[in-house]
Amino acid sequence: MSANSSGSATYSGTLDGSNAKRGLWSSRLAFILAATGSAVGLGNIWKFPYVTGENGGGAFVLIYLVCIAVVGIPIMMAEVMIGRRGGHSPVNSLRLIAAREGLKPVWRMIGAVGVLAGFLILSFYSVIGGWAVSYVGTAASGQFAGQSAEAIGAIFSGLLSDPAALLLWHSVFLALVMVVVARGVRSGLERAVSILMPALFVLLLIVVGYAMTSGSFGRAAAFLFQPDFSKLTTSGILVALGHAFFTLSLGMAVMMAYGSYLPKNISIAKTSITVSVIDTGVALLAGLAIFPIVFANGLEPGAGPGLIFQTLPLAFGQMPMGSLFGTLFFVLLIFAAWTSGISLLEPIVEWLEEQKGMNRTVSTLGAGVVCWALGIVSILSLNLWADFAPLGFVPMLEDKTIFDLLDFFTANILLPLGGFLVAVFAGWVMSRQALENELSLSAPMFRLWYVTIRFITPVAVAAVFLYNLA
Repeated sequence: MSANSSGSATYSGTLDGSNAKRGLWSSRLAFILAATGSAVGLGNIWKFPYVTGENGGGAFVLIYLVCIAVVGIPIMMAEVMIGRRGGHSPVNSLRLIAAREGLKPVWRMIGAVGVLAGFLILSFYSVIGGWAVSYVGTAASGQFAGQSAEAIGAIFSGLLSDPAALLLWHSVFLALVMVVVARGVRSGLERAVSILMPALFVLLLIVVGYAMTSGSFGRAAAFLFQPDFSKLTTSGILVALGHAFFTLSLGMAVMMAYGSYLPKNISIAKTSITVSVIDTGVALLAGLAIFPIVFANGLEPGAGPGLIFQTLPLAFGQMPMGSLFGTLFFVLLIFAAWTSGISLLEPIVEWLEEQKGMNRTVSTLGAGVVCWALGIVSILSLNLWADFAPLGFVPMLEDKTIFDLLDFFTANILLPLGGFLVAVFAGWVMSRQALENELSLSAPMFRLWYVTIRFITPVAVAAVFLYNLA
């Protein structure tokens, strides 16, 4: 490590022996905030509550927690380890490690799969982030107050049917992401998450505090934490496994990119566990914020994807100070989506800097504009192209729009494939000595991780992959 003229730490000990100076996180806390910001996103606050509601509550949550420990943490450790050991973008880190291990450079494709997945996800994730931006104004102006379920549904349907409005909010959200990424590791990513993540936690606690006054907090806590295994199905177990994997931003090269900025003196295991615990805690707090409001208003916890944008606005419109707390909730949702969006753009920007020699601003602008343009396709598939199913000749995909296909392809194919290949590469391809040197674990802890990443994790991820395809 050294310090450049601007005072930011750099590291030049990359595997290829180059002297390229790269910015590093200033501290373990900075990395934890950044990695947690990536993991804490719409998956925690939007998806976790509704999949929990759909799959019976407490038993699903218990399986989810086990899956975080068995699948999520081992893969996160592997991804961060690969990124730090390579010291470059995900693609080049894997290429350099493979060269050191005497392997063919084809292994770099694991990084390419992750970068592609993250880039495609951001293109439609930005559209959903735009919904949250739009709903801040809708909630603040009191448009939910006293409205019926049909009227609330009409507000959401009206937004989806308006390409111009969706384009505006998609553009605003992606611009927020690009501004942060363009400023680099210290001035951009680290500074943003040091503000956004504490603010997100405070907002979430405020909403939880309000939910405690709803009169249904005890019922919500019982729903989340008292397992009823009669409500748990095989499908629910696999959904829990899949969500545990995806909620930690695994399989999309994010943790490799962030790991490449991690100083050598910081424990990969401790930081990975800390990030996973905080991410899980946020998901559970989101449940404690949402379900009391749902139960207090006689609504359905298994309302599906519409829980956040249709069911909750109905509740906000009926309760005291609903406009204020509805506004706070959607600001919270923006912060969660923003930090995740930043992490999804970072891997491709890092690669463009290295591979094409572009400076940070130009690489961010280039990647961001392409992502923005791809997002327009997703926007049109929600309205003008809603009846267009590109793969209608395939039975299981016959009714999926372009938006649906991007979601399906990334979540069900690219992410589990990327996670599976990372587990195989770390557990079966890299030398044990290299793993021991990088992870610096005690002998018993290393054996536990090594057995898990070699045998348990790949089988679990493969099960999710095959189930989703079936």
